[in-house]
Amino acid sequence: MFLPIEGEVLELNPAIEKSPELLNSDPYGEGWIIRLKPADVAAKDGLLSADAYRELVGA
Repeated sequence: MFLPIEGEVLELNPAIEKSPELLNSDPYGEGWIIRLKPADVAAKDGLLSADAYRELVGA
């Protein structure tokens, strides 16, 4: 899995193993993939918001 920041994986979502369609149907709710503790919290400031990413990729 490509991650734009470094960190420690704290938790994997077991629900997506049983229902992988959650990744598409509810990505901001039940379809999360991992919980990550960033190695550097300030690195989060360089990430795109969902709206900025949509604009970048033309979606």
